[in-house]
Amino acid sequence: MPSLKSIDKLDDELNNDYIDQSHIQAFRLALSQIDSIDEDTRISALSDFAPVHERVKRRRKPKVSSGFSWGYTTIRYPLLIILFFTITIEFIFYVSVRQIVNLWEWAIQHRGKSAVIRQKMRNATNFHDWKKAAVEMDHYLDLEKWKSDNHSGIYYDSLLVQKVLSSLKDKRQNDDIQGLIGVLEICIKNNFAGTESSRLYSETFYGSKVLIEDYINEVSRSLSTLRDHPSVSIEQKRILFKSFNRNFGQSALCLSGGGSFGYYHFGVLKAFLEAGLLPRVITGTSAGGLVAAPELADKIKACEDSFSVWFPRWWRTGARFDTIAWAEKSMFFTRGTMTFQDAYERTGRSLNISVTPSDRHSPTKILNHLTAPDCVIWSAIIASAAVPGILPPVVLMRKCKDGSIEPFSLGARFKDGSIRVDIPLQSLNLLNHAIVSQVNPHVHLFFYAPRGSAGKPVAHRRGQGWRGGFFLAAAESYLKLELSKNLKVIRDLELMPEILATDFSSVFLQKFEGSITIWPRTRFLDWIHILSDPDRPELKRMMKMGQLATWPKLHIVENRFKIEREILKGRHMVRDTLKMNRMNTKSVEQLDAASVATNSDFESKQVDATAQGNIERLNPINDFNKSEVDSEASTSDNESEPSELLNFNTNGESNNFNPSSHQNVEGKKQL
Repeated sequence: MPSLKSIDKLDDELNNDYIDQSHIQAFRLALSQIDSIDEDTRISALSDFAPVHERVKRRRKPKVSSGFSWGYTTIRYPLLIILFFTITIEFIFYVSVRQIVNLWEWAIQHRGKSAVIRQKMRNATNFHDWKKAAVEMDHYLDLEKWKSDNHSGIYYDSLLVQKVLSSLKDKRQNDDIQGLIGVLEICIKNNFAGTESSRLYSETFYGSKVLIEDYINEVSRSLSTLRDHPSVSIEQKRILFKSFNRNFGQSALCLSGGGSFGYYHFGVLKAFLEAGLLPRVITGTSAGGLVAAPELADKIKACEDSFSVWFPRWWRTGARFDTIAWAEKSMFFTRGTMTFQDAYERTGRSLNISVTPSDRHSPTKILNHLTAPDCVIWSAIIASAAVPGILPPVVLMRKCKDGSIEPFSLGARFKDGSIRVDIPLQSLNLLNHAIVSQVNPHVHLFFYAPRGSAGKPVAHRRGQGWRGGFFLAAAESYLKLELSKNLKVIRDLELMPEILATDFSSVFLQKFEGSITIWPRTRFLDWIHILSDPDRPELKRMMKMGQLATWPKLHIVENRFKIEREILKGRHMVRDTLKMNRMNTKSVEQLDAASVATNSDFESKQVDATAQGNIERLNPINDFNKSEVDSEASTSDNESEPSELLNFNTNGESNNFNPSSHQNVEGKKQL
């Protein structure tokens, strides 16, 4: 249960809009500026004998060729019509096959005790209750035998995994650290021996092979042993953990577009946050930085304009929504004018938003704390949502050092990045494990896992068959490939004309899936309300659907994170140790400088004492003063001892420190 303090804090957040009118005015000014540069005009005469301003009949300019041959111009649209007709027929057959499969699965899932357990899973309010029901389903279907049979299946190399597992145990238990390093360098690879294959998690409702679970836990323990072992130097640890990080890679959570379908992402994010498994890198919609609550529906008012308001605007400007109004509403989600660098420093996570330049030739850009640290997040949010007909292309803004904002990238305009690249996997360096939350409505129609997905086995044959049987699964795959082939022909032959100055030919031909893909269950009414704001009950339902779709994937994500986080702990330990060593070295150098200054004072005092002694031979009255000087010299000698105690090498031996020589340089380097 949330505390009263957390509830009051949430109320304060919901009551604050974070709107800065000076920044809104700067954004309005940037949008009003003309992008194009007026061409210089020259006044010239047709000849030296004709007046400059006299209207003279000019010769007709030759027609500029479009570059297309007469064959392309003649056959383009007839071929496009034929392909569209073929796609329509194939799509009708495809939908029919999918509906038959849905009816088949519904009949199987709603009978017997399995129907009761499935209802428990659907009614679960948290991951613990869902996990309990999933384990019960595994016991009921007797799937524990499949988990304990390490040799069944062709989706991973069980013999290699067993050999590596036994080697890691022997090396770790016998304290053979160099041998342990050699085995770790072999096995810490992305999807080593198929151990991360989703097929190993798609035949049970929770868990995988016992061998896989033991292997992942042993790799995690071995990395922890290496991190804390004293016989491995800090430099060797730095090189090893850096290599492990590069070979194993990192995970990223990619949130797709989809209009109001994007509110399903709130449930996905909530499930990851409650389980403590939210990746450090998030790309997609702005909701990645906010823990959603049903009360948030009161702040979601992007589509509040009535038909009498937005239709005249669309007729006049070609855009349904007001860009300035969206900027003001976006400031609530970004806590004002927050930049990508501010968000990274605040949360430790890298937010990535993809945008597309308004011209069709420039590549898609990824905005984050490295590529655009000063870019304002709310301007990137609006640019990523600027679908033609919905919002016009907008100008990105950057925050200056004095807190004001100005146009980013010389005032270039950007629009929705999902038109070309919905999931920017290739632009995310070293992120070879993508967790995709996919809610795009046009993609949902074609999602079909013929052998089940992680945590969601097929309905019949104890999770080891094909969805709807082999023939229906084959028909679905064939029809989908035919649809994709015809769409590629339209794209490659450039048959599709531009609509609203945008090429939509790649909308269906992108890569929409990742290593793990989460598909929240949508409904037909979502299509009708694709540009509408959800109320509290609707947002609560969408969050629940997002959680139900995420819970089956948490175990495979958890196993991946066990290794990722041990590597990350090792890198942080190395970084902190090197930082501490540099601080200690700096402290020793400061003490050395202070000791040198003390000895210099002592030598000067010795000279003064010698001179004073010569005077005493002439004046014996100063015997008391001489003894006082000797006492001061003795005190000065003792003051140099603490600096010697601080100067040790790595073996704990004293280096016989001498401030006037350089014999202790190597000891300082080792420290």
